[in-house]
Amino acid sequence: MHCNICHREEGALPMTPSTTGSIAQRSLRQCLCNMAALLYREGHVLESVSSPHRGLDRQALRRLAEADHEWPSHQRTLERSEAATYNIQKRFVLTDLGRELLFEMFGEGAADIA
Repeated sequence: MHCNICHREEGALPMTPSTTGSIAQRSLRQCLCNMAALLYREGHVLESVSSPHRGLDRQALRRLAEADHEWPSHQRTLERSEAATYNIQKRFVLTDLGRELLFEMFGEGAADIA
């Protein structure tokens, strides 16, 4: 499973803005879902990234990359789509967009900010 926003197979029909937008959102949701599963497997909770005051430090991000070779691609996609960023402590966190999508996907408690 890959997480490329505009992945397009050779010979596929051209993307329209509507098609590109829906593919981008589906890909972003896929990245968020993969991120949630990886966080769980590695002993983190969703609030690790959903709270702007928490976040994942460089060492935690490195461990995620070691645990799943696709994580760096997911991380880049989340950042480029502005669903994730770095807080003032230089920790990886979800933006309002990322938290909103997480909330839609996993329910009210998933993206609660403590």
